[in-house]
Amino acid sequence: MVDVLITSGPWLIGTAAVFGFLMAWGIGANDVANAMGTSVGANAVTIKQAIFIAMIFEFAGAYLAGGEVTSTIRNGIIDPSYFTEVPELLVYGMIASLLAAGIWLVVASALGWPVSTTHSIVGAIIGFAAVGVGPDSVAWSQVTGIVGSWIVTPAISGFIAFCIFQSVQKLIFNTDNPLANAKRYVPFYMAFAGFVMSLVTITKGLKHVGFKVSTGEAYMLAIVIAVLIGIAGKIAISRLHLSSTPSKQTNFNNVEKVFAILMLMTACCMAFAHGSNDVANAIGPLAAVVSVVNSGGIISAKSPLIWWILPLGGLGIVLGLAIFGKRVMQTIGKNITHLTPSRGFAAELAAASTVVIASGTGLPISTTQTLVGAVLGVGMARGIAAINIGVVRNIVVSWVVTLPAGAGLSILFFFTIKGIFN
Repeated sequence: MVDVLITSGPWLIGTAAVFGFLMAWGIGANDVANAMGTSVGANAVTIKQAIFIAMIFEFAGAYLAGGEVTSTIRNGIIDPSYFTEVPELLVYGMIASLLAAGIWLVVASALGWPVSTTHSIVGAIIGFAAVGVGPDSVAWSQVTGIVGSWIVTPAISGFIAFCIFQSVQKLIFNTDNPLANAKRYVPFYMAFAGFVMSLVTITKGLKHVGFKVSTGEAYMLAIVIAVLIGIAGKIAISRLHLSSTPSKQTNFNNVEKVFAILMLMTACCMAFAHGSNDVANAIGPLAAVVSVVNSGGIISAKSPLIWWILPLGGLGIVLGLAIFGKRVMQTIGKNITHLTPSRGFAAELAAASTVVIASGTGLPISTTQTLVGAVLGVGMARGIAAINIGVVRNIVVSWVVTLPAGAGLSILFFFTIKGIFN
């Protein structure tokens, strides 16, 4: 059957490229909107500015740090040995998975549901492998890890966000002179944010680009960057034009302006780290198809990237956000709980911190679930009444539905594609 790969190779690669672009478009519409939603919801940036920031930093992350080599089988979900004799089934499966996950992400984005792009593609790959090849070809232990992460991830990020926001309340808002304390403490928050964000970028992003450093060096570099950011933050705050009216509300508004500077920085870093990490969800299966077809059916653990794959993924992400990202941004930034720059900053920093913890411990996490948990944590710090329970319920349902939806669509498309090319 390897003859199919030779005779229909260009068609298979072309189809995979189209569906890979659709998947990247879905990632842009859904996941990137998550990363920027807190900044937009807190009114730190407008939607147009958020799209502009994401276009630059997501594309830079995807293109510069998205990986020279990408794992053929994402997250070790399926065993490649089952496909050695029938490599064309892996090609059909990866094409079907891209289409299934892409369609699910577009549907979820239209409904304003922030779902996990990683879990969408993983569910799709599980579906075609379990039904099209055999249940034994799936590493089911990985699946239980993913299901566990639905609870663990939001809980960790929610707890961290709760603690950060409580510290902001204690050190700044609940004092006699919030503005003076904001000027004193916010540079330290900036330095901490700079440390966490640069650590995310160094460990999750730049390792792909050949920028390999030891754990100790990564921490040292992050500390240096943190100190520089803290100093730059102090200078930026000293130049802010703040209202001099003595009223309490004006004082609080001035404090939020100080935090808005901070959110701009965290938004840029989140976008870069996200682009570098999640573009693999779209280009991993695409790279696998190109590799298997070009090698005449040889399946390798790692697939070298052809030059056009990364720009395709980066462009898809940017267009998805620009055209279709507004609804998910609205859900994250406005509908769960009311966000201000100080609350949005606490959520974003908590999400980034959770990503760092997960990278260090190897937890299979979703940036979406991390951020939703963090926004909930900030809401909980203000009391349960500050949270829109109906919106949260819909989000949780969409998470549970993501794996079976991806799997079901993938099975349908797998047999369709198999029928067309056989």
